[in-house]
Amino acid sequence: MQDSLEEALGYRFRRPELLEEALTHKSYAFEKGGRRHNERLEFLGDSVLAAVTAHRLFERHPEEDEGRLSKMKAALVSRPTLTRWARKIRIAAYLRLGAGEEATGGRERASILANAVEALIGAVYLDGGYAPAFELVQLWLGEEAAGLEETDYKSRFQEIVQKRHKVPPEYKMVKTTGPDHDKTFTVRVQFGSKVLGTGHGKSKKEAEQDAARDALEKLSQQ
Repeated sequence: MQDSLEEALGYRFRRPELLEEALTHKSYAFEKGGRRHNERLEFLGDSVLAAVTAHRLFERHPEEDEGRLSKMKAALVSRPTLTRWARKIRIAAYLRLGAGEEATGGRERASILANAVEALIGAVYLDGGYAPAFELVQLWLGEEAAGLEETDYKSRFQEIVQKRHKVPPEYKMVKTTGPDHDKTFTVRVQFGSKVLGTGHGKSKKEAEQDAARDALEKLSQQ
């Protein structure tokens, strides 16, 4: 059964006992008389994940400062992100849980799933070194990072403006078009009377993000 998980990971363990340990929750270990469980691997995997994520963000965003990189990293290594990864590779099916944990829904508990993903990263690192751990995390990060970069234009632009001028930009509704059930909003982002960008969207938030994206593009061209 663990062969299917290795296929989902794209990594074949040379020491399968590491994979088994990564999938063993402490509740199962205690029930079986002190067998090794995944908390130590989770500790290691957490550090590997942080290092790989920082490495990737550092290379992909040479224009960003430490504060912005830290915020992006925090979002990418958060429990919700790890839980999405866990569900994508269906790790719940492979977990070894104690009877009590199983009975109370532990197999779908976000904390258990996220911790198991970190333990898997730690296991890959111990089994094959930094390179395969880097490739594994980078593959998973790809989709998450793309989504983060696409949807966070507004906070990126606000940080730039506040850093330069000490006050945030303003977003002003210009017009709405279309029927009530299918409106399109047009928004401008301004600093004082100067228009920095214009955006459109099916909601005010979407239009503001589009305006911030337009402003960032204009800044990069300057």
